[in-house]
Amino acid sequence: MTPPPAIPDMPRRRFGRTGMAMPVFSCGGMRYQHAWQDKAPDDIPAESQANVEACIRKAVSLGINHIETARGYGTSEVQLGPVLREFPRGDLIVQTKVGPKETGDEFVRTFDTSLEKLQLDYVDLLGIHGINNQALLDQTLRPGGTLEAALRLKAEGRARAVGFSTHAPVDVIVRAIETGAFDYVNLHWYFVNESNTPALAAAHRHDLGVFIISPNDKGGKLYEAPEKLKALCHPLTPMQFNDLYCLARPEIHTLSLGAARPSDFDEHAEALVHGDDGPKLAGEIAERLRHEMKRVLGEEWFAHWDDGLPDWTELPGEINVWEIIRLWNYATALDMEAFAKLRYNLLGQGDHWFPGKNAGAWDESALPRALAGCRFADRIPDILRDAHRRFFEAPKKRLSES
Repeated sequence: MTPPPAIPDMPRRRFGRTGMAMPVFSCGGMRYQHAWQDKAPDDIPAESQANVEACIRKAVSLGINHIETARGYGTSEVQLGPVLREFPRGDLIVQTKVGPKETGDEFVRTFDTSLEKLQLDYVDLLGIHGINNQALLDQTLRPGGTLEAALRLKAEGRARAVGFSTHAPVDVIVRAIETGAFDYVNLHWYFVNESNTPALAAAHRHDLGVFIISPNDKGGKLYEAPEKLKALCHPLTPMQFNDLYCLARPEIHTLSLGAARPSDFDEHAEALVHGDDGPKLAGEIAERLRHEMKRVLGEEWFAHWDDGLPDWTELPGEINVWEIIRLWNYATALDMEAFAKLRYNLLGQGDHWFPGKNAGAWDESALPRALAGCRFADRIPDILRDAHRRFFEAPKKRLSES
C-alpha cells in the first residue's frame, strides 16, 4: 500500500471561544466500532479492537488529535478507552455526546457511563447530541434539565466545553446558538447542501467552534462517487474537493472523517498537499459543477427551484419536498443517483434525525394546492413522481438502528 505523501504540520484552527487548536480534520467514531449496542470488552472481537486502535494511531500520526464519539455509538467508547491511554492526555482533544434527557440527573448518569467507558476523568468537548427540532431544544433548555447539567459538568472540570450536534432546520440551529449557552456546534454544511449558511454566520458572530458532520456520506456519498462527478472534480477526488470547499470557509474549523479503517484517512491527507492553493482550486471546481447543473437543469430552475416552497410540516402527508427536489437536482445534473437513493429511502424512517416522508403517496388535489405559492408549482408534482420512480427501493434505517 502506498503511504500518503508527507504533508506539513496538520493545519489547525482556533475552535471558537474554546480556544482549542483544532485540526482541520477530526477522527469521527461512528464507523469503526464493532456494534451499535453496548457490549462488554470481552465480547468484542480482537480484530475489531485492533482496527479501532490502528485507526486512532493512524489519525494521531497525521496530527488528527481530535477524537470524536458519542454515547449512542454502541461500542465506540469502550473500544476507544484502551488506546486513548497510550497518549498523553493533554495531547488529545476528546469529544463525546449525550442526547437530551428528561432530567439533569439522568444526563449526568449517562455522561458518567461515557467517562467510565472512555477511561477518562474528563472530556474536552461535551456535546448535547441531536437537538434536532424546537421541542428538543426546549427540553434541553428546561430549568433543571440537560443544559444546566452539562454546564455544571463544565464548572466541575469534567467537560472543558459544552456544545451541541444538530440535524435541525436552520432557524432552530440559529435559536440554539443565540442562547449564548454553547461553545461549539456540530452541523451539516457541504457543496450539496448549503442550507445551514445562516447558522455558520450565527456561530461566527457568537465565536462558536464549528464541526462539520459527515462530509463524506451526507455530503454526497462521495466515497462511491459517479464517474461524471469524478471527472468534473479533477484533479481532486470528490472527497478532496468537498474537504477543500468546506475549509475555504473561515467559519468552519474541522471536518469529521468517519474512518472505518486506517487507510480511510489517506485521501483526505493528500488534499492538504495543495496548501494555500486549496481554496482557489476548490472554487474553480465548484464553478465547474454549478455550470454543469445550470446546463442540465436550466439557469432559472437552478437559481430559484425552492422559491416559495413550504416546509414539510406544512405540506399534506408531510412530504419533504425540499429534500426530495434537492436530491433530484444532484442526481439529474451530476449523476449522484446512489446518494439520492441512500437519502430518499431514509425518508419516513429517520424520526427527528431525518424528518418528513417520501413521495410514495400524496393527495393529487391537496398537494398542488399547498404548492400554489411556489415559483415552479406546475413542475413539482412531475418531479416528485420521477424522484420516487428513480430513487425508491426499500425503506432504510439509520446506521444506529440497523
